[in-house]
Amino acid sequence: MRLLKYPYLLSKRHFAPRWIVFVIDVLLSTFALTSAVLICKSIGAYSINWHILAGFSFIIIGVRLISFILFRTYSGIIRYTSTHDILRIFYCLTTGEIVLLGIDAVLYFVSPGLFTPFPFLLLEYTVLFTLMIASRLVFKTVFAKNFVNIRERKNVVIYGSEQYLVMLKHVLSNTPDIQFHITAFIDSSNRSAGKILSGVKIYRYKQLPDIFIKDDIDMLIIAQKLINVSRKQELLELCSEYKVEIKEVPNLDKLVSGDFSINSIKAIKIEDLLERGVIEIDDDNVRKQLNNKCIMVTGAAGSIGSEIVRQLTRFNPSRIVLLDIAESPLYDIELELLENLKFKKFAIELASIRDKEVLENIFRRYRPDIVYHAAAYKHVPMIENLPIEGVKTNILGTRNVADLAVAYGCEKFVMVSTDKAVNPTNVMGCTKRMAEIYIQSLNKEVKTAFVTTRFGNVLGSNGSVIPRFAKQIEEGGPLTVTHPDITRFFMTIPEACQLVLQAGALGEGGEIFVFDMGESVKIVDLAKNMIRLSGYEVGKEIKIVYTGLRPGEKLYEEVLNKEEEILPTLYKRINRAKVREYDFAEIKKIYDYLGTTLPYQNDFNVIRIMKIVVPEFKSNNSVYEKVDEILKEKKEGSLLNRILDSPEMEKALAQGLELDKNPIIN
Repeated sequence: MRLLKYPYLLSKRHFAPRWIVFVIDVLLSTFALTSAVLICKSIGAYSINWHILAGFSFIIIGVRLISFILFRTYSGIIRYTSTHDILRIFYCLTTGEIVLLGIDAVLYFVSPGLFTPFPFLLLEYTVLFTLMIASRLVFKTVFAKNFVNIRERKNVVIYGSEQYLVMLKHVLSNTPDIQFHITAFIDSSNRSAGKILSGVKIYRYKQLPDIFIKDDIDMLIIAQKLINVSRKQELLELCSEYKVEIKEVPNLDKLVSGDFSINSIKAIKIEDLLERGVIEIDDDNVRKQLNNKCIMVTGAAGSIGSEIVRQLTRFNPSRIVLLDIAESPLYDIELELLENLKFKKFAIELASIRDKEVLENIFRRYRPDIVYHAAAYKHVPMIENLPIEGVKTNILGTRNVADLAVAYGCEKFVMVSTDKAVNPTNVMGCTKRMAEIYIQSLNKEVKTAFVTTRFGNVLGSNGSVIPRFAKQIEEGGPLTVTHPDITRFFMTIPEACQLVLQAGALGEGGEIFVFDMGESVKIVDLAKNMIRLSGYEVGKEIKIVYTGLRPGEKLYEEVLNKEEEILPTLYKRINRAKVREYDFAEIKKIYDYLGTTLPYQNDFNVIRIMKIVVPEFKSNNSVYEKVDEILKEKKEGSLLNRILDSPEMEKALAQGLELDKNPIIN
């Protein structure tokens, strides 16, 4: 009556109290004992001493009660009874049965008159086990039929390897709130096609479109290890065409171990559609270098810098110094370290790498052993419009950090560079190449080992194309792509940072390490995949429009320029670039001179200097192509003399470019 009076106990948001389940189990134990007695009487088992059995019954009930408590058979939620719960009941009753048989055996040897026949105890055990399992399954079935919202029913196809199909079906069938109806299995190998597995027919892959139409499929779930990217791409396009949601099980080991829930099924991410090799990181080598060291990370609040910080926490540094000028993101990573990673050995420094005086105070205070330099301006169009700001941060800011690393005895300096530094067509790429040149030439003069890591775009980084496309999709489109043929190399943020740490440990000084980025990806294909992953149809529900190349932008990125060659290392995902070398004394004078030109705010003069230092820098779709015209006739002499060549300056002025003549720095 109480349950009828308070029906909320059977609602989806409320569960029966554990004590009620415990009491029901005890009552079932009593009923099983009574049933065993009646069965024995009905078959004429008069050899049983019923008077003795009445006394032994209290022992049986007591053992069952204690075993229920020890094995917590009452703790599971009955409406979600699973194989795990059934096994727990089996272990509970079997353990109790062994105890009872032991007690009965002792009584037999002490006083045969007190003995209760073993068949009776086994009968009681069988009846009780049947009742406990049946009661739970009946309740589960009643709940599923009467309390699940039918509007949340989903017709599902599972694609994958045969061994995972049934396991995933079982999980989905026991999911609360949503009624998953498994209509078909698709065997990825096609070997089991035509068979019936757990009441569900297995089909061939080529039959999938027919199944989508015939059974009105809502969702396809991939449950297969090592599915190739091309097949995953096919499934995505097929599901997009038939308006079917697509998801996958990323960790099938959890499915096998039983530590799996509906939340383990994830939507496919854009990263999953990139052809990536397995990263093999030599953690021992990295740990040997970083253990108990004070490490500074510049740009620590950015996408790359913050991930480097997260990964550094695994290697027991004595302290991590997080340096950045972005206040709010720096605060966010501070909270993440404290609350999520439970890491406290760090210091926060709000500072700009442009400010050498402030930087020196920080270096003096912490005296870092290793510096990971990730601070930089990275947006191509922004720096194309504001080149002087790019020079101040990417070139002169890097020089500040590098010089102080030498002055305060750092063991190693690892710089994060970009593939845009190769044959640059934009100011940003050239600033990064000039930063590479400075630390490489400095490396030959000092004890600090300077290492450069060069890689392409990272998926999901701040300001990258992925968040931009996601925002455009959220707003209903269109997605803007600069050119139908534009391609880029991509990595995920974690794998890029893993390789930075590995290359940093591998480098001995002066190297430029180039990461294996896999195959380049057409940006328009990336846009189409993101539209499909969001459940929309390309060109109909969300369109793609082409806006034209932006200033400084090129169609494809390169790993090496014409004068560079690539050399292998111990790690297959990391190669070494053999590049042109510069004289540090000359580079130092040039960079000093470059610094004196900045107050004049003459962009063209700054670009002219950069193009002389980096002759492969050829502007594309930019006003600075005029400077390339000025410099197309190669001049003899040192870089510094060419930069200070006054006839060249006069020629530039004659063409209408206001280039400033600044004092020569000797």
